[in-house]
Amino acid sequence: MVELVVSMTILLILTAIAIPSLMRSFRAYQLNDAAGRFSDMLKFTRFEAVRRNTQVCFLQQSGPGWTVGTSSTCGAVFDANGKRQVIAGFASPLPANTAGLPGQGTICNKLVNNSGPCLNGTLSGTNNATVQFDARGAIRVGGNVSSNLFVFYIGSANDQEFGYRAVVLLPSGTTQIWTGPAGGPWQQIS
Repeated sequence: MVELVVSMTILLILTAIAIPSLMRSFRAYQLNDAAGRFSDMLKFTRFEAVRRNTQVCFLQQSGPGWTVGTSSTCGAVFDANGKRQVIAGFASPLPANTAGLPGQGTICNKLVNNSGPCLNGTLSGTNNATVQFDARGAIRVGGNVSSNLFVFYIGSANDQEFGYRAVVLLPSGTTQIWTGPAGGPWQQIS
């Protein structure tokens, strides 16, 4: 009986040590997964515009979670048979003014060396926000090809402990994913 009690005590101590580490890993996975799916949807929309040889928009809408997908009309309606992703749960798109988000300085310095436009986070976490891709896959804003870098923030509005992800959409239409702790510097991860 004593051996059983000692064994159970050791098991409980090891479990108490492992659970926080496991939770951190799980939350990091959720953040990376949400940022990856968001980035993949941006890429898919761009490729659809090129494949169809017409304008196609990336659209994000809030509801029970966030839905991102394609819109041929660039309105507030997804394509009926178009691809969509639901980003819900712990990690979701956040507005650029969310408390605790790291500053954009690190990303701007590495991407434009203070010589060009910095990041535009106005579409991040905005309902019915669209990114318009033309038939060449270039980003259009107001009918003109955009030279801005767009950033979409992913994280938890209620729990800053696990940090944030930033999906950066470059003018060429390619995406990058950055990570940053609450209030800390950004680092590129892909």
